Amino acid sequence: MELSDLHAAVGDPSLDSVTFLNEVADRYPDAVSFAAGRPSEDFFRVGDLDRYLRRYCAFLASERGFDERRIVRTLFQYGRTKGITADLVARHLAVDEGITADPESVVVTVGAQEAMLLVLRALRRDGRDVALAVSPTYAGFTGAARLVDMPVVPVASGERGIDLDDLRERLRATRGEGLRPRCLYLVPDFSNPTGLSLDIPTRRRLLDVAAREDLLLLEDNPYGHFTGRGDRLPTLKALDEEARVIYLGSFAKTASPGVRVGFAVADQRVTVRGRTTGYLADELAKIKSMVTVNTSPISQALVAGQLLEHDFSLYAANAEARASYRRNLDLVCDGLRQRFPAGQAGEVRWNVPTGGFFVVLSVPFRADDEMLEHSARAHRVLWTPMGHFYPEPGAGDHQLRLSCSLLTPAEIGTGLDRLADLVAEQARPETVETAETAEVVETAEVVRAGPRA
Repeated sequence: MELSDLHAAVGDPSLDSVTFLNEVADRYPDAVSFAAGRPSEDFFRVGDLDRYLRRYCAFLASERGFDERRIVRTLFQYGRTKGITADLVARHLAVDEGITADPESVVVTVGAQEAMLLVLRALRRDGRDVALAVSPTYAGFTGAARLVDMPVVPVASGERGIDLDDLRERLRATRGEGLRPRCLYLVPDFSNPTGLSLDIPTRRRLLDVAAREDLLLLEDNPYGHFTGRGDRLPTLKALDEEARVIYLGSFAKTASPGVRVGFAVADQRVTVRGRTTGYLADELAKIKSMVTVNTSPISQALVAGQLLEHDFSLYAANAEARASYRRNLDLVCDGLRQRFPAGQAGEVRWNVPTGGFFVVLSVPFRADDEMLEHSARAHRVLWTPMGHFYPEPGAGDHQLRLSCSLLTPAEIGTGLDRLADLVAEQARPETVETAETAEVVETAEVVRAGPRA
C-alpha cells in the first residue's frame, strides 16, 4: 500500500513528533530526560485506585440511591456518551476554577486530546474553515487539526502570551482570502511549550477581541494548578460572560495520565432556524458516539473518587506535587544561571516562567532532531526541539524545551551539566566534526563485525 494513497495527515511531521521523541528516549534509557512533560510518579499509589473506586461506589449508593445491581451496570456497561460524572466535573470547576457550568454543557472525553478533536470536527464545515493557534503551540492540537483537514494559522505569542495586534492582523488577512477563522487555540496558564501565562488585562482584552471578531476561544488548561511564584489567575472561562470560550480540561496532570479522562465545557447555544436546540456539548456528544462511544466508566469512577475524597478540589489535592514542581522549576532556572552566567552566556538565553513544567532555552546552534539524537548518544541528555511546536516550517530551530516535572534534584543537576557540555562542544565545530566521524566509524565497525553478545 502506498503512503500517498492514505490520508495526508498520516505523513505529516506533526503526527510523527511524539513517536520520534519516544523512540529516542527508548534507545537511550540512561539519559537524563528533560523531554517528557509528564507528572511525577512520586505521588501515585497503587492502593489509591481501590480506595477511589470504593469511594465513588459509596457515593452512588448513599447519594444516588443505587443498589448493587445498578452500581455494577454503571461501572461495567457502556455509559452515557456525555459521561457519568459530568455533574461532578461541574462541581470541581466551581470549586477550583470559579466556573459555573451546567452539567449538560460538559462532555467527559478520552483525555483532552479527544476533546480537541471533537471540537475541531464540529467546527470544520468546509474547506474555507481554519483554526488559529498561538505559536508555538502544543503539537497535539496541530495534529488534531490536520486529521480533520483544518489548516492552522499561527498567531505570535509576544511577551504576554499572545500578541493581540498580530491576532487582529491574522483575522483580517484570513478573511481577506475568503477563509473563515473558526477558533483560536491557546494555553493561557504556563503554556506548553513556552511556559508563558497571560496576565489579567491581556485576558480581558482577548475576550473583547473575541467578542468583536465573533471568534471562539479554545482554552486548554492542563497546568493551571501548578503555580510557582505569584497567585493563581482566573481562567478565561471564569471571565467569559458571552460564551466565547470552550474550556478544555484534563485530569492527566492533576489525577493520573493513565485514566485518560478529560472534558470539554461547551455551553454555546445551538439554534436551528432561530430556535435553540441545546448546547454545543450535545453536538460534540453526537460525534463522540461515533468515535469512542463513551469514556471508560471505570476511569471516570477513579477520577470521581479522588474528587469526592478532596471535596472537589484537585488544587488542594496537588499541594505536595505543586511544591515539588515549583522546586524543580527553580532548580532548572537557577542551574542555568550558574552554568551560563550573565555576560558569559553568549547567545544562550532562557525564559523564567512563574509556574508549570517548562522552560525554553535559546542556543547558538541548530537544536533539531538530529542534534537531539547526538545529545542523547554523546552526552546522555534529552530535551525537546522547539521546532515540533511551530506550525510554520523552520521556526524554533535554535530553541529547545526543558521539562522539569519528572526529575529529581540530583537528576536536574546532572542533566544541566550534560547540557552545558553539549553547548560548550557546539562552540567548537571541529570537535563536533571529529566526534561525529568517530561515531560513524564505530558504527561501521559494529556492522562489519555483526552484533555483539
